Amino acid sequence: MTSHVLARIALATAIGTVASLPVQAAEISGAGATFPYPVYAKWADAYKKETGDGLNYQSIGSGGGIKQIMAKTVTFGASDKPLKAEELKKASLVQWPMVMGGIVPVVNLDGIKPGDITFDGPTLAKIFMGVIKTWDDPAIAKLNPGVKLPSAAISVVHRSDGSGTTFNFTNYLSKVSPDWKSKVGEETAVEWPVGIGAKGNEGVANNVQQTKNSIGYVESAYAKQNKLTYGDMINHEGKKVVPDATAFQAAAANADWKNAPGFYLILTDQPGEKSWPITASTFILMPTQPKDAAAATSALKFFSWAYAKGTDMALGLDYIPMPANVVTLVKTEWAEIKTADGKPLQF
Repeated sequence: MTSHVLARIALATAIGTVASLPVQAAEISGAGATFPYPVYAKWADAYKKETGDGLNYQSIGSGGGIKQIMAKTVTFGASDKPLKAEELKKASLVQWPMVMGGIVPVVNLDGIKPGDITFDGPTLAKIFMGVIKTWDDPAIAKLNPGVKLPSAAISVVHRSDGSGTTFNFTNYLSKVSPDWKSKVGEETAVEWPVGIGAKGNEGVANNVQQTKNSIGYVESAYAKQNKLTYGDMINHEGKKVVPDATAFQAAAANADWKNAPGFYLILTDQPGEKSWPITASTFILMPTQPKDAAAATSALKFFSWAYAKGTDMALGLDYIPMPANVVTLVKTEWAEIKTADGKPLQF
């Protein structure tokens, strides 16, 4: 066989090999809030099995997510602290709510099971300010008649990183405690009067789990997954409520997304007898003109799939999916994300 024929066979073999290679699966990159990480991980696993496309999501806190999307080092950022319409415009970003959930107080107390202990907003504020120092303080005892509370000192655990969970938690405390509002305030990171810091919802959950007589605050899925002891709450109407999907949904039901510019809406201390008082949304941020239009298109396909098929998975982790009318509003907003030549992304 001549060398010329051999070369033609080799070339044909090479072409055949290339033709038979699978199309490269898309890899979507995101970073930010730890609050939605459990549901994003669950969605990503199911989506990869169905489509072959992967999601690489870094659970680094809302502050980190905002920084990374501003720098365009990821396809999307995620934050539990929404940016205001003027901030979005200045940064050329589009924002929308992806899912809702509840923030819960969690404790590590001998003999206390989930739901055995109850808090109200003013008492939580005093605990996290260091004003209430022991578990048998009269203010806690009054909320928990018949519960055997230790005389031990309270160990406070809070977030150490820039966190949307902290923003919503401190926003709530600012609404229910004038002292908290004037002395500490609300932000993704605050000057904590007492306590030890831990990174992410994961870090707070682990610290509370390992520290006797401690209290912290985490997104409810972390309490559930780590089998932490959560506390019930007295809500805006003075009613005792349990942190579950029903209570989070009751708070979310009052959300007027249609009249919220840039979808900026805070769900803490909502009215309603069944409303959980520390309910929050988590948001996605994307540039109006992404650096990589193909990656942005893949991300929108994923988010569209999550809205359509992720409901049961979200509910299984006690997250609240966005209502259908809100999803319609969100998809209209996606038209603002355009290619370099000004055309809306096709997905």
